[in-house]
Parts: sequence; C-alpha cells; structure tokens
Amino acid sequence: MKLSEISDRIEKARAGANIWENVKLLAVSKNVDTNAVENLFSQGQIDFGENRVQELKRKCEILVDLPLKWHFIGTLQKNKINQLITLKPVLWQSCNSFELAVAVDKRLDYRLDTLLEINVANEDSKSGISADEAIDTYRKIKAECKNLNLVGVMSIGAHSDDLKEIIKSFELTYKIFENLQKSGAAICSMGMSADFETAIKCGSNMVRLGRILYA
Repeated sequence: MKLSEISDRIEKARAGANIWENVKLLAVSKNVDTNAVENLFSQGQIDFGENRVQELKRKCEILVDLPLKWHFIGTLQKNKINQLITLKPVLWQSCNSFELAVAVDKRLDYRLDTLLEINVANEDSKSGISADEAIDTYRKIKAECKNLNLVGVMSIGAHSDDLKEIIKSFELTYKIFENLQKSGAAICSMGMSADFETAIKCGSNMVRLGRILYA
C-alpha cells in the first residue's frame, strides 16, 4: 500500500478522534530489506524501527547516507546494551523493567529518549511492566536514571478477536499516559497494522506499522 494512502487513513482517524494535532508514523522495517526502506524514504518516510540490535546496526551501516531516524522497538538483551548505545537511536521504545533501565543508564554517556513498555493486556507472550506498576515504575526510572529521558509509554493491543478487548487495552494505556503527562510523558505509542486506526481513536499519537506498508 502506498505511504500516502496510509497517511490519509491515519489523518482520518486522527481527525475523528480530535485528540492530537498530528500522529507520527513509525515504519517497522524488521522483515524487509534496505531497498524497501529506501523506497519508503523516497516517499517521504523518515522514522524507521527495528526489533533486533544486529539488524539495526546492519541497516544503519548500509543506509548511512540517508537522514533516517532509527527507533529500537524490540526486547533489549543485556549483552546488546553497549551496541545499541553506540548506534544512538532517536528513541528506545521498549524499556520493559526498572532493572533494565538501570543497566542501560549506567552505560550511557548521553541522554537517550525512552518509552516505558506496558503490558496492559497482561499477556504472557508480551514483555513490559504491568499496568498496576507502570506509573510508579515510570516515576522511579525518571528519578533514578538520569541518562534515560523518559518521554512516554508504549504498548501492544490485546491479542484478541474481540474489538472491545483491544479497545480496553488501548484505553488503559492512554489512561496511564494521561496520569504521566505531568511527569513528562508526551508520546503514547500504540497501534500496529491491524489496529492502528482503533489505537488512534483511543489516544495514540504514534503508530508502528510494518506489514501494511509493504503489501
């Protein structure tokens, strides 16, 4: 699907929700080659996300001449921390525990914009802080990890065929986000290819789209 068509759908959902002035599109490039990234860039896409540090490094090196903004969206293994820090992503979207936050913070020599990943659906298949612990954990990281610049939250919608359950998970994320705005939260990253319009209507201002962009 053309980027312009996706952008139109995002704008229509945003206008209908009447919450944000704009919603950022993050193109997830984890399952495509660099030619696909270059194609989207030629259509105006700048922000891209990878879920594996090694693949992020590979694409960064190949596409070094393009002014791309790279996000890291996957589970960060502790033995990959140093490598990720070296790559200097514009946003680490998947800080999923206080312990990991501390480990990354200790090795940083610059401020890294970061999102707290929340497992709002409480699903074993997903990583992230539980909804009950999210607010306290966010504030604790904010207070104790000076090199991590927490700027918001990220979640994945409930894995369900029941739209009400998906909406419930997005609405809970947004409620937590609203609580954290006074603590500096500005980004509410939720919504993927199958549910991004629903996520925007529930308050998302950043969507992470992969499959639909390359179809």
